[in-house]
Amino acid sequence: MDSFMQAAIAEAKAGGDEGGIPIGAVLVHQGRIIGRGHNRRVQNGSAILHGEMDALENAGRQPAQVYRESVLYTTLSPCPMCSGAIVLYGIRMVVIGENRTFMGEEKWLASRGVTLAVLHDENCIRMMSEFVAARPELWNEDIGVLDN
Repeated sequence: MDSFMQAAIAEAKAGGDEGGIPIGAVLVHQGRIIGRGHNRRVQNGSAILHGEMDALENAGRQPAQVYRESVLYTTLSPCPMCSGAIVLYGIRMVVIGENRTFMGEEKWLASRGVTLAVLHDENCIRMMSEFVAARPELWNEDIGVLDN
């Protein structure tokens, strides 16, 4: 596994260790991580701080060209909100750890010209599967499933 996905997995583990949802991401430009993050919705009481959003926030303001030249590594298939940010900022390549636990907006991203690589990483699958089994209410909140 490449070092960038390893960094995203480390971010996911940090999020889980903090009591949050174990999803991590890194934004890579010209072979260097310029932003890293993990889901901090629980820790920060945030409505929007998914792993990808945290990585983008931590990258700070960048010229449009930097986003177009960057690759986003994420441990889980991007949700509609994170997919919107990917398209908004013109990120052209996303490397996804897994999409078995949750299938995000991959078809929509591809239709918008984003290249996707799904690794089907067993570490990512196990991490999310164990989390969903242990904390289904928190997982459902994170992906927008409402109580009945």
